[in-house]
Amino acid sequence: AKELAPCNIRVNAIAPGVIATDMLNQYSEVEISDIIKDIPLLRLGKPEEVAETALFLAEQEYITGEVININGGLWM
Repeated sequence: AKELAPCNIRVNAIAPGVIATDMLNQYSEVEISDIIKDIPLLRLGKPEEVAETALFLAEQEYITGEVININGGLWM
């Protein structure tokens, strides 16, 4: 981010936690329930929440070098 900032290129990342997508199909309902119990907000993330964060970062001209965790507080 620091190297590319003079070229007006912003570098940010989104680090999603457990998001309700087809990737979870490999887990049983019991396994998903156990995963949710470990998430402080007690729910899965929504794909829309990741997309909205990407849009937010794309619109901001003064944010660079950041990693946004979208994980319901699972890890910080």
